[in-house]
Amino acid sequence: MFDFLRTGLKNIFKRAESKVIETGSKEINSQVVEKELESVSLSSSTEKKEQFSDSIFAKKIREGPLDDVLWKLEIVLLEADVAFSVVDEIKEKVKQSLLGKKFDHGRCLEEIVEHSIKDAIMDILKINKFDFDSWLKEQKRPTSIIFVGINGTGKTTAIAKIANWLMAHNNTVVLAACDTFRAGAIEQLSVHADKLKCKIIKHSQDADPAAVAFDALEYAKAKRRDVVLVDTAGRMQTDNNLIDEMKKIVRVVKPGLKIFVGDSLAGNDAVEQAKVFDDAIGIDAVILTKIDSDSKGGAAISIAHTIGKPIAFVCNGQEYGDIIKFNTEWMFNSLFGD
Repeated sequence: MFDFLRTGLKNIFKRAESKVIETGSKEINSQVVEKELESVSLSSSTEKKEQFSDSIFAKKIREGPLDDVLWKLEIVLLEADVAFSVVDEIKEKVKQSLLGKKFDHGRCLEEIVEHSIKDAIMDILKINKFDFDSWLKEQKRPTSIIFVGINGTGKTTAIAKIANWLMAHNNTVVLAACDTFRAGAIEQLSVHADKLKCKIIKHSQDADPAAVAFDALEYAKAKRRDVVLVDTAGRMQTDNNLIDEMKKIVRVVKPGLKIFVGDSLAGNDAVEQAKVFDDAIGIDAVILTKIDSDSKGGAAISIAHTIGKPIAFVCNGQEYGDIIKFNTEWMFNSLFGD
């Protein structure tokens, strides 16, 4: 997972060549330095001694060669499908932290560049502060969660995984088969409901999706169920009719949480899709699927920062239990761990 990006970043750390730095003094005469040090030791404060030592022995990172490192960083991040705006922000953070910075001969430039890049990426990831379980505890019952996204992202399977998660935490679940656009979608969700042994509300193909969602919520109220999980038709973000249908479901159900399900392998496309759905209905959180097959990691780095909404879960396999709560430390360790 994230092997492509991790390897690219490590190569940048290793290639931080000595030309990025310059010594504090261009020509150092050892006898002059010895006399100056003796003079400073006799007549100056500790602070002045340190300042003199720094001016003679410190190294300073120069702008020209640093730009070369930043260019290589940009190429690695873009090839890993990190959104362009996020790449620019990471580069700017690294430049501000390194340009003109002094460090002594005992420190390794590779280590300094590595720490700077890691700090910049950590800052980007910090927007991911959302705990699904804590959110759920604060909701009135029944609460509803709507899932949106395009075809082929694994949305329906992600819904089944969330249902399994909820049931494992002692919550009762109702599935709403609101993808009436495809008969196969109703059947697929029904298979999951049978395996999970949870209630599903479904109508015939081409029925009004909002009516299905309404019936599911009414059933949950009558039977005192905890959570209604609303599947919607997989749609391209450019399909205005289906987008309008999704807006209608939101108006009818008034979900407590609106989750965009994106394919992490889609990279920048997943980010652009999330933007459209966020503009349409106001996304609250994100689930990224197929993260175990993602060698780049661009979507995971970019999507939350770009739309300003957190990643709640990532799916890392085909089984119902193959879903984990996203957190910044997990992502950071996945990128930079051995």
